[in-house]
Amino acid sequence: MTRPDTDSALSSESIEPLNIQTVGTSLPRVDGHAKVTGTATYAWEHDLRNPTYVYPLQSAIARGRVLRMDATQAESVDGVIAVLTPYNAARLADTGNAELAVLQSDEIAFRGQLIGAVVAETPETARHAASLVGVEYEQQPHDTELRADRPDLYRPDQVNPVFPTDSEEGDVEAALAAAAVTLDQTYSTPMEHNNPMEPHTCVSVWDNAGTGADGGPRLTQYDSTQGAHAVRKNIARLFELAPERVRVISPHVGGGFGSKGMPHAHNVLSALAARAVAGRPAKLALTRQQLFDLAGHRTPTVQRVRLGADADGRLTALCHEAVEHTSKVKEFAEQTAVASRLMYAAPNRRTTHRLALLDVPVNTWMRAPGECPGMFAAEVAMDELADACGLDPIELRAINEPESDPSTGKPWSHRRLVECLRTGARRFGWDRRAEAGTRREGDWLVGLGVASATYPSWAMPGSAAEIERTADGRYAVRIGAADLGTGTWTALSQIASDALECPFDAVHLEIGDTDLPPASVAGGSSGINSWGSTIVAAARAFRAEHGDNPAAGARTSSKTPENPDMKRYAVHSFGAQFAEVRVNADTGEVRVPRMLGVFAAGRIINPRTARSQFIGGMTMGISMALFEESVLDHGTGHVVNHDFAQYHVAANADVGDIEATWLDEPDPHANPMGAKGIGEIGIVGAPAAVVNAVHNATGIRVRDLPVTPDKLLRA
Repeated sequence: MTRPDTDSALSSESIEPLNIQTVGTSLPRVDGHAKVTGTATYAWEHDLRNPTYVYPLQSAIARGRVLRMDATQAESVDGVIAVLTPYNAARLADTGNAELAVLQSDEIAFRGQLIGAVVAETPETARHAASLVGVEYEQQPHDTELRADRPDLYRPDQVNPVFPTDSEEGDVEAALAAAAVTLDQTYSTPMEHNNPMEPHTCVSVWDNAGTGADGGPRLTQYDSTQGAHAVRKNIARLFELAPERVRVISPHVGGGFGSKGMPHAHNVLSALAARAVAGRPAKLALTRQQLFDLAGHRTPTVQRVRLGADADGRLTALCHEAVEHTSKVKEFAEQTAVASRLMYAAPNRRTTHRLALLDVPVNTWMRAPGECPGMFAAEVAMDELADACGLDPIELRAINEPESDPSTGKPWSHRRLVECLRTGARRFGWDRRAEAGTRREGDWLVGLGVASATYPSWAMPGSAAEIERTADGRYAVRIGAADLGTGTWTALSQIASDALECPFDAVHLEIGDTDLPPASVAGGSSGINSWGSTIVAAARAFRAEHGDNPAAGARTSSKTPENPDMKRYAVHSFGAQFAEVRVNADTGEVRVPRMLGVFAAGRIINPRTARSQFIGGMTMGISMALFEESVLDHGTGHVVNHDFAQYHVAANADVGDIEATWLDEPDPHANPMGAKGIGEIGIVGAPAAVVNAVHNATGIRVRDLPVTPDKLLRA
């Protein structure tokens, strides 16, 4: 990897850069010893006295209502404490968020919806008793099928998080009609599920006696979440509690990929169950199969991409139209076509998003929502255009490099995409790429593919950090952030060390608890940007107030500072991903023996943990390209392959030599660290790189993910 070239960095008048000492070094994980020795405490593992266990009851129909529930047999089982149903569950104060309005109605909006729960002395008893509850339904016709030609598609008000739904500049149709070379193709991505290693878990405990002056109830939740404060805010509203009367504890999280970004129905069910058992803890961990119904998913998409170019390959028109689904329970409009607004220079551009409102579970964030499926379609389309123009795919992208952000006109803070492409080409051996379908080694057809990647650099408001000099001479740094296994414990400690100008081991970081100052959700690759900037601000305020030799007990807090440069510049991460594939000429089996990612993501806080993030994203991209597809049976509204026996996620045997490197230059406009998010960009270009390599190996263009052998053999 290259080292920072600070002389070539753009200057910023508004951000005081951090004095770098430990940032940029590959320090071991702060939480590593606890995790490898099994002492890191996850949500299920907190030592609580006399717990009870919750097993959910789920709807067996996709739409209708519950007519009656017979819990007589279940209640007679030894060890059963309570059976919750829509008829006896406590009423919630707010049912505006229908996903969280658990057991508040007998209406059913999707198959797998929570309709009750058994609370028992052991998890085995709860599960057995749940099988004995009789349910009678009134079934109604349901609709779960996404098609681009549906007459009821509608235009959402905005797409995630706050982007305009549509955009248009110039005259796209006229430019396409006049173009020397045109492309008009449709691409699709399937429903996919996040499947983190740690299932979604919530353990709730009510203190009905209260500890405040009013003697009211308090609720504690030990939760597997990407945002403890977001859970507290939502749960407090539902149970009509002041936020300070809800505590959410989440020091360690075993992955989430977006699915743990906001509370889901199981958080509410756990709290309802705990209320029903007189102050005892109620432990609820969703099974792997239940995750497919209750923890969100990536929407399927149908994307039409039209490109027009002149004879030299310069884009004259770009049109990217996305169709996706959303649940009738709660709208989530993914920003599928948004990345096409900024990737390449084209004077005439149009992007649109349309939704189908279906009887399906709630879809939500999944690693790089929008950019990941959208860039798959856009980057395969660019590969096809390169073929049509007779250009190398890297040269086509370089020709269409925009001088500024085409969607806003703002200057780039730091882009370097072409450098990523050229660096990757040299390192990967791109000059050995042959004509499509011509390179064969024994039974295997061999090909190389490339794709670009981008992800916005988000910095979320609303965080705060507190720093205190402790009696042992260390610095307690407190912020309610989350570590999903990404390295937050370590990276924030490094930032705090440099900001306080103290040794790394003098920092004692505290995260993952709403008793700590508030922190934004760990999502959108925004965590280190947001929390790191907040810690730097607090450290600078602490030093200004207490000097270089603070007394024990000295304490200062600060909120996330505003960064005016985020309004003046287009701040994004970029990258280039290269894949080599081998396709068996007889069976259609696809293997990926080599993959390389080259990224421009500002300063890398910790190369050791960053590499893990990059290659993890690329591995997930291989999985998306070749394996992952949630098969929805439209007759029942049920995801039939809802476990690891049938829903295959890339395993060790599927992953060859994956390498990640980066152009380690700070972005002075992003934040004091010069860093940008890295958790999601690794997946963004990876599926397209694999698919483009498959085409180079076979001459067959697959436009519908995943690339399974049958699609190649049919062609």
